Amino acid sequence: MAVLLVTYPRDKDYAGWCRSLVERRLAACINLVGVNSVYRWDNSVVEDGEVLLLIKTSEEKVQQLKETIALEHPYKIPEIVELKPADVNKPYLQWVLDSTQS
Repeated sequence: MAVLLVTYPRDKDYAGWCRSLVERRLAACINLVGVNSVYRWDNSVVEDGEVLLLIKTSEEKVQQLKETIALEHPYKIPEIVELKPADVNKPYLQWVLDSTQS
């Protein structure tokens, strides 16, 4: 299992995009957390409202999911941070695997 951290602009249809990722079985579950981000962009420090997506998927789907994010995300350089949990509740892990099988 893997968890991808991805920020998404709050003013775009992040919920529809997340639903689409789950419907295509690229993700088992996506948590949506409102955040304020401060970052450097084009030689300026910017503060924006974003949504942090915690995307749970199987290791089998990670590469395809990353490629999909890179193609479909509205940012020129989307944040894609992969975390590999060291320990996952076995029934939850099985649910993630079942939910991402084609």
